[in-house]
Amino acid sequence: MANSKAAGSGQEASRRKRAVSAADRKVETASKKAGAAGKAPATRKSSGKSAARTAAKKSSKPAETGFITDLDRYLFGAGTHYEIFEKLGAHPKTYGGRPGYYFAVWAPHAGAVHLVGDFNSWNPEATPMTQLAQSGIWECFIPGMGPGELYKFAVTTQSGKILFKADPYANCAEYRPGTASMTTDIETYKWTDGQWMEKRSQSDPVTGPMSIYEVHLGSWRKKNRPEKDGFYTYVEAAHELTAYVKEMGYTHVELMGIAEHPYDGSWGYQVTGYFAPTSRYGSPSDFMYFVNYLHRHGIGVILDWVPAHFPKDAHGLADFDGEPLYEYADPRKGEHPDWGTKVFDYGKNEVKDFLISNAIFWVEKFHVDGLRVDAVASMLYLDYGRQSGQWIPNKNGGNQNLEAIEFFKHLNTVLRGRNSGAMMIAEESTAWPKVTDHPEVDGLGFTFKWNMGWMHDFLEYMKLDPYFRKYNHHRMTFGLTYFTSENYILVLSHDEVVHLKCSMINKMPGLGKDKFSNLKAGYTFMLGHPGKKLLFMGQDFGQCHEWDEKVALDWQLTDDEDHRDLQNYVRDLLQLYRKYPALYQLDNDWNGFMWVNANDGDRSIFSFIRRDETGRKSLLFVINFTPVARPDYRVGVPKKGKYTRLLDSEHGAYKASEAQSYVSAKGECDGQPYSFAYPLPGYGTAIFRF
Repeated sequence: MANSKAAGSGQEASRRKRAVSAADRKVETASKKAGAAGKAPATRKSSGKSAARTAAKKSSKPAETGFITDLDRYLFGAGTHYEIFEKLGAHPKTYGGRPGYYFAVWAPHAGAVHLVGDFNSWNPEATPMTQLAQSGIWECFIPGMGPGELYKFAVTTQSGKILFKADPYANCAEYRPGTASMTTDIETYKWTDGQWMEKRSQSDPVTGPMSIYEVHLGSWRKKNRPEKDGFYTYVEAAHELTAYVKEMGYTHVELMGIAEHPYDGSWGYQVTGYFAPTSRYGSPSDFMYFVNYLHRHGIGVILDWVPAHFPKDAHGLADFDGEPLYEYADPRKGEHPDWGTKVFDYGKNEVKDFLISNAIFWVEKFHVDGLRVDAVASMLYLDYGRQSGQWIPNKNGGNQNLEAIEFFKHLNTVLRGRNSGAMMIAEESTAWPKVTDHPEVDGLGFTFKWNMGWMHDFLEYMKLDPYFRKYNHHRMTFGLTYFTSENYILVLSHDEVVHLKCSMINKMPGLGKDKFSNLKAGYTFMLGHPGKKLLFMGQDFGQCHEWDEKVALDWQLTDDEDHRDLQNYVRDLLQLYRKYPALYQLDNDWNGFMWVNANDGDRSIFSFIRRDETGRKSLLFVINFTPVARPDYRVGVPKKGKYTRLLDSEHGAYKASEAQSYVSAKGECDGQPYSFAYPLPGYGTAIFRF
């Protein structure tokens, strides 16, 4: 995702100049009117601290509502208020016998805070908020307000400047390019996925099947209509995506860019609304429908989550109350030079509360089954992306961010402890130890880690002309030396098919059908290699051009014979994966994997066995990564008996009545006591059951 950060930050300035929302224009107009009436304009420094004190004095008159208690304030200050999202933000309440909306925001450095919106014509002086003593929290209650109202916080800094900020805890946001928050009520949705949630709570994802379909909703498919750029709604996507995922055999969908973000080109990795599903595709209740629908059809939902950094957009978290608040104050810790983004302050309790409660929010309020945590390495290392002199060593003189380490241990312990079966997945690209081990033994506590090392080795091998693969045999075997060190997910993600890296099909050597044969062989190896699986959309049918978030996938390619054949083959692999526990039960256990021949580099052939917990339903893989046919091929096997061919690259999956069996004969081969012979085609793959 590093590519998207650069793209997002590099284009933010021009985007912000163009994308002024209706709400922003109203704010500007109101500010000018105030100036014309002899009041300080909203965007101009007034008389400094005296003005701020005056504003603060005005806003302190109303009595506290009592919605936020002393206990709430204590827990928030201690970093242990895991439901703070129920207190801060905007919520429908009844106060003094009158229904309306309650607003609360954390802005401890502010001289004053006012609520602005359509309800008061965006007048930055009309609706003061009350500061709750010694908490930095400001509140107000607006009687008669209902859902669907746009609003912001007008934060008066200590210098007298007024900043118009979106609500950090808002559950809904204005459709881009608008930047206002919107009132809503997320408590009214009626969930019907109880069966799925109960099953999840009783399951261990580490020993279960998980084949993930990574999706960017805005470009998966598009509607031929002008509204909202032709985006599918959450409801429309729920139905069509479910049908496709079920047909193919994926177990989970991983969604990119669901939390609200201003710029499409950031792919959702420049977040301004951490508690709001993006309005690009509908309302929060629509997104709840999406998750609920997928659950009812047996499909899990994973979200990308970005606690590593946030953008500098004026309405966002950066310098929220006129000073660094959510970010580290020192730019050597508080900014990513390469990305032009701010870094969360993991040592500040209220910031940790914001992030931990946000993770809990998505899992508990929206029923998502897991969070893929973006850019973990950038959080763990103080010198990540920084040159000498651009970073500060920790108290021990090292480059580890001790506060981020503690944050991960805290986060994963709390979230997984509260939600049995929910997953935390680390996109961690280094050799940091014990990412998926327990915090009690100094692990970070994640459920899974993306296997970036395997991905790089795999792609480097697959891109080679078959003649040169014999000199790079180790690239495919190296991952089998460390697969038990973590709970891994093998990933071929969006990052590998953008920015001139080529689509998966065009990474393959050769012409025409050779490309498809190569990719079949690669996907078969991926299926057999220990670790859960992730494949980005479009690569299961051989999308030709690189992924572009602005356009839909080329679904018409599935009418072509080669593309359709590849899609059917991937479907057969996925169906086989779900059927045989040998392919997922012992993903981090040496008892689950055995090489038959890891050293057949001259022929570029790999043969290995996957086992389940019983050891009785094993699968034998044979994969030829050259176009050279081996009509006299013989493979060693560990026992006497029948070996039934379930699938090969020429036919896909065999029906039970059509599957051919081979009987092993005694005699050493590949270091095994038995063997059988069968003709192995060029780029041939085969999976046998025994």
